[in-house]
Amino acid sequence: MPNTKTLEKTERKAAKRKARAAAPALGERDYPRGSKKQKLKKLSRGQSKR
Repeated sequence: MPNTKTLEKTERKAAKRKARAAAPALGERDYPRGSKKQKLKKLSRGQSKR
């Protein structure tokens, strides 16, 4: 994406939109959504968990 610091707001928005449209698609993920999040619910209980 070009440096947009010198552009007006409308031009900046158009430049960013154009850059987003030109970016390649990410493709499908090969893992379930949310599976890489840290699971902290029970760990945060501390001593009572053990």
